[in-house]
Amino acid sequence: MEFLSQKGVSFVEKNVRADRAALKELIDMGFQSTPVTIIDGQSVVGFDQKKITDLLGI
Repeated sequence: MEFLSQKGVSFVEKNVRADRAALKELIDMGFQSTPVTIIDGQSVVGFDQKKITDLLGI
């Protein structure tokens, strides 16, 4: 999140520990761990800075 903020990228953070609907959404998408970043329908599991920057074009 800090990385995205530093780059001026707006994002929505969902806390699966505090928000049961967010947890259900994550599970329904087939994920069982965090972090998961979704960019234009593409998922990035874990913090993969190169993949995130490539998908964002930054």
